[in-house]
Amino acid sequence: MSSPVRNDGTDEGADGGADGGVNGGAHRARYRREELASAAGVKVRNLRYYQERGLLPPPRREGRIAWYSADHLTRLRLISDLLGRGYTVNGIAELLHAWDAGGGLSQLLGLERAMTRDWVQDEPVTMTLAELRELFGPAATAEDTRRAAELGYVRIEGGRVTHQSRRLLEATLTLVRQGVPLAEVLDAGGFVQAQAAALADRFVGLFRRHVVGPDGLEHLSASQLDHISEAAAALRPVAGEVVAAEFARAMARRVEAEVAELLRTEQ
Repeated sequence: MSSPVRNDGTDEGADGGADGGVNGGAHRARYRREELASAAGVKVRNLRYYQERGLLPPPRREGRIAWYSADHLTRLRLISDLLGRGYTVNGIAELLHAWDAGGGLSQLLGLERAMTRDWVQDEPVTMTLAELRELFGPAATAEDTRRAAELGYVRIEGGRVTHQSRRLLEATLTLVRQGVPLAEVLDAGGFVQAQAAALADRFVGLFRRHVVGPDGLEHLSASQLDHISEAAAALRPVAGEVVAAEFARAMARRVEAEVAELLRTEQ
């Protein structure tokens, strides 16, 4: 399926002005400020505050554009994790400084990258709102767009919209073109998100208890960190295969039962 994708990389200044950023797809290694904040799940003002407090290194500048790297993203996620565990900003600054001085921070950030990379192998799709309406036709309403944004599928900036996943966009279009109302597709998407979150919690809980252990990452040796990194890499395909296999088995049973019911009603 062809989609009206924009890849022009238009600059909107050093403060970010994210343009949907499809350059490099899921493997893109640099971000504008607003893109970095969005990817890390923090507010732009918090990002600026972390920089001012020395928790986050300055970005690399090309003219008026400030570029952040994947290392900035992993460090932001580490900061968020530490905040969630009760550390203060001052405490995090001291901890990061100590890790930097001892050389342990690069190893810890490397582990974070190894544990989080490659889970999402997809690319965003950016288009104008007019192109989005043309793509879906009369099946889409303003409420559907609002609901899609609420679920995190799309991000709207001015007259442009970025769908976060080309695969999910194409799946949605397939269902709509087969006659399924877009509102019901979005409802199903919300349900799937909740179930996927529960599955992720279960897998991560198993990993946390039996691979990482009760002491967390802060006091582990280099060999233990390497083991955790290898275990995380092994988990990625296993988790996906388990979910796909179980869903396929469930669909086979459900479709078989539905066909049997239809045959009975025809008799």
